[in-house]
Amino acid sequence: MTRENTPGKPLPTRARVVIVGGGVIGTSVAYHLTKLGITDVVLLEQGQLSSGTTWHAAGLVGQLRASEGMTRLVQYSTALYAELENETGLSAGYKQCGGVTVARTEDRMVQLRRTAANAAAFDLQCELLTPDEALQHYPVMRVDDLVGAIWLPADGKANPTDLTFALAKGARSRGCRILEKTRVLDILTADGAVTGVRTDAGDIEAEIVVNCAGQWAKQVGATAGVIVPLHSAEHFYVVSERIDGVHPDLPILRDPDGYTYFKEEVGGLVIGGFEPEAKPWVSPDKIPYPFEFQLLDEDWDHFEILMNNALLRIPALERTGIKKFYNGPESFTPDNQFVLGEAPECRNFYVGAGFNSVGIATAGGAGRALAEWIAEGQPSTDLTGVDIRRFAPFNGNNRWLHDRVAEVLGIHYEIPWPNREMTTARPFRRSPVHHLLAAAGANFGSRMGWERANFFAPAGCEPVIDYTWDTPNWLRWSAAEQASTRTGVTVFDQTSFSKYLLVGRDSEAALQWLCTADVGVEVGRSVYTGMLNSRGTYESDVTVTRTGLDEYLIVSSAATTERDKDHLRRHLPAGAHAHLVDVTSSYAVFGVMGPRSRELLSTLTDADLSNEGFPFGTSRVISLGYATVRATRITYVGELGWELYVPTEFAVGVYEDLIAAGETYDIARGGYAAIESLRLEKGYRAFGRELTPSENPAEAGLLFACKLATDIPFLGREALEKARADGVRKKLVGFRVDSPEPMLWGGELILRDGAVAGQATSAAWGQSIGAAVGLAYLRSADGSVIDADWVRRGSYQINVGGRLYPVTVSLRPLYDPQSQRVRS
Repeated sequence: MTRENTPGKPLPTRARVVIVGGGVIGTSVAYHLTKLGITDVVLLEQGQLSSGTTWHAAGLVGQLRASEGMTRLVQYSTALYAELENETGLSAGYKQCGGVTVARTEDRMVQLRRTAANAAAFDLQCELLTPDEALQHYPVMRVDDLVGAIWLPADGKANPTDLTFALAKGARSRGCRILEKTRVLDILTADGAVTGVRTDAGDIEAEIVVNCAGQWAKQVGATAGVIVPLHSAEHFYVVSERIDGVHPDLPILRDPDGYTYFKEEVGGLVIGGFEPEAKPWVSPDKIPYPFEFQLLDEDWDHFEILMNNALLRIPALERTGIKKFYNGPESFTPDNQFVLGEAPECRNFYVGAGFNSVGIATAGGAGRALAEWIAEGQPSTDLTGVDIRRFAPFNGNNRWLHDRVAEVLGIHYEIPWPNREMTTARPFRRSPVHHLLAAAGANFGSRMGWERANFFAPAGCEPVIDYTWDTPNWLRWSAAEQASTRTGVTVFDQTSFSKYLLVGRDSEAALQWLCTADVGVEVGRSVYTGMLNSRGTYESDVTVTRTGLDEYLIVSSAATTERDKDHLRRHLPAGAHAHLVDVTSSYAVFGVMGPRSRELLSTLTDADLSNEGFPFGTSRVISLGYATVRATRITYVGELGWELYVPTEFAVGVYEDLIAAGETYDIARGGYAAIESLRLEKGYRAFGRELTPSENPAEAGLLFACKLATDIPFLGREALEKARADGVRKKLVGFRVDSPEPMLWGGELILRDGAVAGQATSAAWGQSIGAAVGLAYLRSADGSVIDADWVRRGSYQINVGGRLYPVTVSLRPLYDPQSQRVRS
C-alpha cells in the first residue's frame, strides 16, 4: 500500500475523527466508520501499518466465546474477512479450516460438553468427539491419553498483515487518510473534551480521537488523563520445519491441558500457547520507541513447558527442526477482556485496546462496535463485559498490573472454573472490617478490587476453594449461612456497594428523567428503579433513597461505579442544578438480615423498628450503640432486614457490637455465595446478568418499577412503551431443578419441549428449596412473541455438563412469592 504522507505532503489541519494506531484494530475502526458514512477520518501510525503487535499475531479465529455477544462479534469478523477480497481486491488470508479442542481429563471434558451446549444456544455448529474421531480430523496427533474432544467446523485462520492492509484499503477507498511514520505526542483537550492531537509533524484538530495504539495505548491515554489498564507480556510461539501429513486444510488444534495450540504454516506447524505463569514485559510507560516489526530475545527456558507438551501431542516434532522462535510482546488487561468505548474522564476520547491475544478474531466485530458507538453516541449492543467503564483509576497502577498480567495470560487455557477468583495482586481494596472477617474464617473473592467474603469456614477448616464442576467443598458452609438468614439472623459486609449522592435543587427532576420509577417520594423513603438508555434497555438498576429535600442517596452494585457515574453525568438534564458525589469509600454497609434481625437491632437502638414504626422501604438516621448510622429497611435476600450505612470511622465498632449482641440470637456471618443463592430463590435480578443493555423491563418482568401509569417522562420511555405494545420475544423466568443431584453455576442450556429455549443467566444451590435454582430468559425457537401462557405450556430440561435434568419454571418467586416475610 502506498503511504499517503510522502515527503513534502502537508499534514491535514483538521479531521472529524483521528485514529491513533495502524494495527488491525485501528484499521478496522477506520473501515467501519467510513462504511457508516463518517469519511473525514485520519489514521495515524507511528511506524508502518501492522508493525506493532499485529504482524506477529498467530491469526487464530475461534468463533465460540463464553457469551452470546462476543460470539456474535467474532461471527461477524469471519463473515467480513471472507468477503474483504471481493470489496477491496486484497485478501485477508482468511481460511475456514475448522478447529479441534482436546481434553486430557474428565474435568476438561465437562468444560467441552458445556461449550457444546453453549454452541447450541448460539446456533453454532459444534460436535462432541471421541479420541478416535478427533484423530480423523487431526491425523498427526497422539490421542491415547485423551478423554474426548470437540469439533468446531467454523473456526479459521487469517493473515494478520494481509487483513490489516485489506481493511486499510477499504477505509481509504471511502476517504480515510492514512499517515504512517507520524507519531502522536499528545492528546489536546479543553473543558474535559478532546480538541485534537499533537504529532511530531504538527497538530490536527479533531472532534473525536480514537486510541487504538496497542501496547502504547496506556501512554496515549495518559496524555488525555485517561486510564487504560493494560500491561504487556512476552508471548511466544515457534514455527517448525515441514511435517508429513501437515497440509493447508489441517484444522487448528488446541490442547488446553497442555497450554498449547497448533496451526499449519507452509507445511509445518506454528506451535504456541499460554503458559501458566507469564512473563510480564517492561512497564507500560517504558515501552521503547521506535519498535517496528521487532521481537524480543528468545527464551527457551520459559518456552520449555509449551515445547514439552507440544512434543507429547505431536510425536513427529521429536524429529522435526524449528525454523523460527517468535517472542513478541502483547498487551493484556486485568480481567482478560479487551477495552472498548468512550473514556469517562474525557468526552469524545474512545479506546479500542488490550485485546489479550484475540485481536485478530475480534477485530472485525470490535471495530464495527466501536464505530457504531462513535456514530450513535452509545453502543448499539451489550458491550458491558468489555466497556472501559468497568475499570477505575486505581486499576492503572503499573506495579499492580505487572503482577496481575502474569496470571491473566495463563488463564486463557486454564479450565474456566465456576466463580474462579484471581489470586495475584491481592489483597487490594479492603473494607474497614476486613481483618475481623479474616479472623472469623472468611474466604475472600474480589469485585471491582474489593475483597469480599464469599463464605465463612468453621473453626478448624481452611477457608479455601477446591474448584470443581460438582458440589464444592464450601457449599455446606454457605448452606448454613442461607439457613441462618431464613430462620435467625445473619450479618453481611456489603461495604463494596457503590454509593453516590445527588445534591442540588434540581435533584428530583434530574432523577425523574434518569429513573424508571417515581422517585418523587417523601424524605426517608427508598425506591428500587432501573436506569435505561434511549433504546429502553438497562444501563443500571439502583436503589434511590431521598435523604433530604435536595439530596438523594443512590446505591448500586460494586462493579458499576464508574459506569453509573458516567451514565448519570452524561444524562443529567442540561442546566440542571444537581451535582453527583461518589461517597463509596465514605460508608461501610452491613446487611442485618433474617426474621430475628429486628430483635437483634432493638438491643442496640432506641429507634422504633416495628412494622408500623419502620415499614419496608423506610430509611432513617438512628443511634446504634455509640454510633449514628443510616438504617434502610430493604433486602436483597428476601427476608426482614436492614442495611446499615455506617461512616467508615465507626465501622469496626458497629460490626463488633452487632456480633457481640448477636450471640444471644445465634448470629451468623454471611458471604456473597449465600447472597447469590438467597436472591435467586427470591427471583431478584442482577445487573450484568439478568439486566443488561440487551434487555428491557418488559422482558425482565420489572414493569412494576416503571412509572408508565404517570405522565412523567424518563429516558427510554418511548422505546419501552413500544416494546411493551409489540410484545416480548424473550421472557425472564425463575426455575428449580427437579432433582437435588446437579450443581448449577449459570450459563447452562435450557430446552423447552426438546428445543433450545435459552440459558441460565444465574444459578446456584438454593438451600431453602433443596435444589439448584436460577433465572433464565426463554425464547421461542422461531423468535416469535411469547407470553405467560407460552411459558406455562412448556416442558423444560436443563443441560448440566452433558446430562439433561427436568426443571420447573415459574413466573413468580420460588420462595415467599407474596413477600410476606420481607414485610413482616
